Amino acid sequence: MNTNPDRPPPVYAPELLKGQKALVTGANSGIGRATAIALGRSGADVVVNYVSDRPAAEAVVAEVRSHGVRSYAQQADVSQEDQVIDMVSTMVDRLGTIDILVANAGLQRDAPTTEMTLAQWEKVISVNLTGQFLCAREAIKEFLRRGVVPEVSRSAGKIICMSSVHQTIPWAGHVNYAAAKGGVAMLMETLAQEFAPQRIRVNSIAPGAIKTPINRGAWETPEARSALLELIPYGRIGAPLDVANAAVVLASDLCDYLVGSTLYVDGGMTLFPGFATGG
Repeated sequence: MNTNPDRPPPVYAPELLKGQKALVTGANSGIGRATAIALGRSGADVVVNYVSDRPAAEAVVAEVRSHGVRSYAQQADVSQEDQVIDMVSTMVDRLGTIDILVANAGLQRDAPTTEMTLAQWEKVISVNLTGQFLCAREAIKEFLRRGVVPEVSRSAGKIICMSSVHQTIPWAGHVNYAAAKGGVAMLMETLAQEFAPQRIRVNSIAPGAIKTPINRGAWETPEARSALLELIPYGRIGAPLDVANAAVVLASDLCDYLVGSTLYVDGGMTLFPGFATGG
């Protein structure tokens, strides 16, 4: 029994995604790692994308395989068109197709706006926004080629764009990140509108404060944790598994009628708790 209030229980439904093929970008750590493992636990074969740290990616592959499904690691920089094309093409060759894309790869290069370099701006936009476009484009090509296979899924393909509460909440000192996530929101909605008639479902997950290496400074010390909790009405900081569980359900036919939506996994952060007592 899970008795830790800060750690959610995993979704355990090994038939939920049985026979489906998933690609998770940025899957060697954090939210991507948890999502890859959760998809494998739910019956999907999983490609674990990474850009660096192959040993970490191979450790994720081993854990995914422990659930009786296929998995392998694929190095690719999602901001590079040729590498994304090769990654999806290789997946189709090795696994037969792609049914689920979780476009999760992302990074931060923070600075006050007046001190932010063009290189910092372009790096975040290229990975966090352009990378999602490139991965989605290549996945959609395969979805359209293959069409719906009813015994596998009710849809021709599912894309989950990993966004952030900062597609809605401005974030001073992180203008590149917030702009990229705002772009992800419109990217997702436009793709959903364009390809829903072909039975392709595109949605987003927007995590709030999640305990991952990218934001360790925001929760690691008691002082930082206390300040962060003031922004979270639910009273705990999220775990990668919170997002992974949502991704599993969103990728399944349980959410077959969910199209063009953003699912906020944030403990209520977007409720703007500072206004709970009238502002």
